[in-house]
Amino acid sequence: MVFQQAIQSAAITKKVKFHTLRHSFATHALENGTNLRVIKEILGDNSSKIAEIYTHVTQRTLHEFKNPIDLY
Repeated sequence: MVFQQAIQSAAITKKVKFHTLRHSFATHALENGTNLRVIKEILGDNSSKIAEIYTHVTQRTLHEFKNPIDLY
């Protein structure tokens, strides 16, 4: 119930589940430079492939991407 109240208080209109916090945590940790293996351990996942599912590319990540080929 607390989770639903927080969603309402934040005026979030998108469909949000408690599991969404897991996805968001993993994504923000990855964006802030946390190694995917560390995220995997924190989330308690058995496989890095599972941890990768919780991460998604954000617009900020796409904008900040530097093509390694362009660096030379």
